[in-house]
Amino acid sequence: MSLMLGVNVDHVATLRQARGENFPDPVMAARLCARAGADLVVCHLRHDRRHIQDSDVLRLKKESGLPVHLEMACTEEMLRIALKIRPDSVCLVPEAPGEKTTQGGLDLSGRNAARIKAAVTRLKKAGIEVSIFADADPDSLRACKKVGADIVELCTKAYAEAPTRKLQDAELEKLSIAAVMLREMDLRIHAGHGIDYNNVGPIARMSGMECLNIGFSIIAKGVFEGLGSAVSEMKGLM
Repeated sequence: MSLMLGVNVDHVATLRQARGENFPDPVMAARLCARAGADLVVCHLRHDRRHIQDSDVLRLKKESGLPVHLEMACTEEMLRIALKIRPDSVCLVPEAPGEKTTQGGLDLSGRNAARIKAAVTRLKKAGIEVSIFADADPDSLRACKKVGADIVELCTKAYAEAPTRKLQDAELEKLSIAAVMLREMDLRIHAGHGIDYNNVGPIARMSGMECLNIGFSIIAKGVFEGLGSAVSEMKGLM
């Protein structure tokens, strides 16, 4: 199976919310991405609704023409929304007040594990595939298996933000080892966070990688070159 691209349209909604208008429309953006070769549309419904709104998720499900991958915190509010709208898949992510973007993988230690396992069970019972956003460390990956995830999305933040080539190579090795471990546990592998046109190649070539979820770099490039062109270029690099 060829490597899939999930395009996150959050920042189309960021621009819309900045003026309180009804445009630009994330659904229109998703349709453009679909025509340019995107395989799924990604959105993060945050507690503070800073960009994507509940109605966006529903419209993306009904009108985008792409499978919808919903990123969300593991809270009762978000679970109710997911179970009502029924996106094709959900990625459970950490969410901290005031953060500019997600800072790392989900904490699956201690009591969190039981809470997350219960959420995974509810989502899967409703026919929704479940991904866990996780750091590339063995304990976290084993915990993903224990809570019943279908997919693990490896957090590539440390790789993308490494200040030197040597440190970037070290982070890539961690991700590669994590991918081997996930394959051995029969878990599907996605990756995302900070992936751009300069660093996508090594991640795309990792054995077993199924999907890369990329947002900011594509939307930013699309401002200057057009969204369709930005998506096509990323697909070509992958």
